[in-house]
Amino acid sequence: MKYRAIVIGASTGGIEAIRAILMPLQEGFAVPIVIVQHLSPYSDNYMVTHLNGTCRINVKEADEKEKILPGSVYIAPPNYHVLLEKDESISLTVEPRENYSRPSVDILFESAADAYGNSLIGIVLTGANSDGSKGLKRIKELGGLAIVQDPKTAVASSMPKAAIEITAVDYILSLNEISKKLIELIGDANE
Repeated sequence: MKYRAIVIGASTGGIEAIRAILMPLQEGFAVPIVIVQHLSPYSDNYMVTHLNGTCRINVKEADEKEKILPGSVYIAPPNYHVLLEKDESISLTVEPRENYSRPSVDILFESAADAYGNSLIGIVLTGANSDGSKGLKRIKELGGLAIVQDPKTAVASSMPKAAIEITAVDYILSLNEISKKLIELIGDANE
């Protein structure tokens, strides 16, 4: 299989956007998905609980040194940056905020690009700043696939627009089209 991991970044309006992408995915989806959603540093794990209650794919909060496995979605814990290592494990750090955010989409995307190279899919969703644009550019530079939510369909269009401005993205799609594209690229667990 060409792709071995998917990384997704979102901010304002992101929880519902992420849910819309994950809902069509089957249990046992063939690659792991790691997500940074900007949240309050004091947030609980309501996002994980909400997504697990509405999606068939397993959703959990990312843990330090955890190996990422197919069929699972890993959500960055509040107030931690998430990095993907070359051994396909997760590192959590409390380095300074980037783009006013911890977790930062750029930090996840850049580390994932270095770990997975051309076998990575990066997706930038709705958000009110530019986080994710530099990281998506890095994914594309290393041969990965770049997908951006159509800014016209985003609750907040700044993140998608910033990504489109600095990266030759492969696809600009609605949320429904993003799910379909992932199933097309990765396959359906029931196939």
